[in-house]
Amino acid sequence: MSISREQQALLIQAAIEAKQGAYAPYSKFRVGAALLASDGSIIKGSNIENASYGGTICAERTAIVKAVSEGTRSFIGLAVTTDVAATISPCGICRQVLREFCPLKMPIFLVSAAYDPSQDSSTDEKKTLLETTLEGLLPHSFGPEHLEIPRQG
Repeated sequence: MSISREQQALLIQAAIEAKQGAYAPYSKFRVGAALLASDGSIIKGSNIENASYGGTICAERTAIVKAVSEGTRSFIGLAVTTDVAATISPCGICRQVLREFCPLKMPIFLVSAAYDPSQDSSTDEKKTLLETTLEGLLPHSFGPEHLEIPRQG
């Protein structure tokens, strides 16, 4: 599964824009995410913190919830960015929620705050852009299809 360089650039830019909407008064750790739907639309999400901490929702889940609640359930790419100079991966809960709706081979772009689209980040020793897949982030995962496996006993 792959997306075009143009789609990748639009997705990364959307994640960077989404980060501006973050509500992170406690951690000061802003995150932006952007999902590319199969129809070509891009859904943005940012992290929304809560004083009770447990009520916080990550950017990736914000994007998924927005999309799914509006009827979009087929995705072909994701970009995630923060204000950190290194690439940061989605948390475990986000990985599992992504697994519910996204194909294992879907490309995921982890984008550092130091990312410069005019540079070739694949050869950059700082790795300001890391491309992986959902399967790469969540190997040996459990998904909806596993609920259909016949049970013994």
